[in-house]
Amino acid sequence: MSWDTLFLLANYWAFGGWIALAFLPRGPKILALILYMGVFLLSLAYAVLLIGFLTGTIDQGGPGGGSFTTLAGVMKLFATPGGTTLGWIHYLAFDLFTGLWIARDADNKGFSRIVQLPFLFLTLMVGPVGLLAWLAVRERRARAKAKAQS
Repeated sequence: MSWDTLFLLANYWAFGGWIALAFLPRGPKILALILYMGVFLLSLAYAVLLIGFLTGTIDQGGPGGGSFTTLAGVMKLFATPGGTTLGWIHYLAFDLFTGLWIARDADNKGFSRIVQLPFLFLTLMVGPVGLLAWLAVRERRARAKAKAQS
């Protein structure tokens, strides 16, 4: 399988998780499906690729190497099709997990789906910005709910 194909498959797989998260009923089965069929499988793909790169059993599609300790090292890691695909799958897995957490948190705090959608979209497109926006908005409701329970 080519790196382009794997990149596209991972994108479509993650997007399916996002569609389910945004538009399907959020019962326990759907949430588990998103967690295990989405986040878990993306994380598994990441782990398999990472181990393959570290052991030399998977070719990165160019001169590999690099490290996480310097900017030059990280640039070298991302300079191959395999390294870039590995990094992208990392983002996809963590952004979907973050979106799942936001959705669960928003449901628990009584936010409607319409209110949640912009935060989920931001998290899909620019993960940390979506999380930052959600953390800023949820805080007031979280404090009000905690005060009402005490």
